[in-house]
Amino acid sequence: MKILITGGAGFIGSALIRYLINDTTHSVLNVDKLTYAGNFESLESIAQNARYEFAQVDICDAVNIRQLFETYQPDAVMHLAAESHVDRSIDSPAAFIETNIIGTYTLLEAARLYWTNLDETKKAAFRFHHISTDEVFGDLHGTDDLFTETTPYAPSSPYSASKASSDHLVRAWHRTYGLPMIVTNCSNNYGHFQFPEKLIPVVILNALAGKPLPVYGNGQQIRDWLFVDDHARALLTVVEKGEIGETYNIGGHNEKANLDVVKTICAILEDLKPEKPANVARYADLITYVTDRPGHDLRYAIDASKIASELGWTPNETFETGLRKTVQWYLENLAWCQQIEQKRQNAMPL
Repeated sequence: MKILITGGAGFIGSALIRYLINDTTHSVLNVDKLTYAGNFESLESIAQNARYEFAQVDICDAVNIRQLFETYQPDAVMHLAAESHVDRSIDSPAAFIETNIIGTYTLLEAARLYWTNLDETKKAAFRFHHISTDEVFGDLHGTDDLFTETTPYAPSSPYSASKASSDHLVRAWHRTYGLPMIVTNCSNNYGHFQFPEKLIPVVILNALAGKPLPVYGNGQQIRDWLFVDDHARALLTVVEKGEIGETYNIGGHNEKANLDVVKTICAILEDLKPEKPANVARYADLITYVTDRPGHDLRYAIDASKIASELGWTPNETFETGLRKTVQWYLENLAWCQQIEQKRQNAMPL
């Protein structure tokens, strides 16, 4: 297939592109605006591959997006471009409305115009895959219930509300216009090349620098963690095997309290990096409790049984194996981290 991927310079998008180029015969057009969270370093290993192309275009730019469809003639769209950091959405929601809602609308209209004019064979094969989040469901108050594909939406933050809006737009374009779409909702991703404003890279890098390890509230917020390479495999599985009009939840089967995640990282660092900054006796001594985030969801947990039973996908990594690989990667790529940290500091303030 020829696949148009939006947001391919981001964390999940770059993992997906590396997987497609390294492990399949598909071709990729990466469409990315290159905001502060996008970087070419995560794609350096495949950048010269003949099956990879890049276009620096904002998904809100209707003229150029339509031109890309006409020029590239994709067989599928995988839409990952999004503003995704909850804290930023609380302080600066406008960019989330623009990219996640207006951008998705613009992309849908370009895809619909392109799809409408395809011949019948290509029209039947075309797919619009919208990649979303479990945060659109709000939070779970029980200890045993799980998010399923039919859980009602109840977003809590400007970020999750904007993603919920984009999900609804994609389903409306399918229902009203017949655009062949599939939606996936994933749990928290982690792994190599993750931008250091998210929990796991923040904890790793702060610990190595002897800085406080911030934990919101009491740290008992529970998340399901999904290794990014497992997610990449799942996304392609959905494009290749998923049923039009369906939604698939993608999770790692790894429910962990945030505090336990932080403590596990500290334990791994004690093993892999026992030489600590002078002010640190144990990495865990750096754990610092900070004021909780407004509207902070208590628990997310994904029921990923549908994608397992219908499409045959299950994660390869446990949280323990995936997290150890992640910590090791950051230890081996501190120069990348320093470069990205400088980029983060130059971005709009929280």
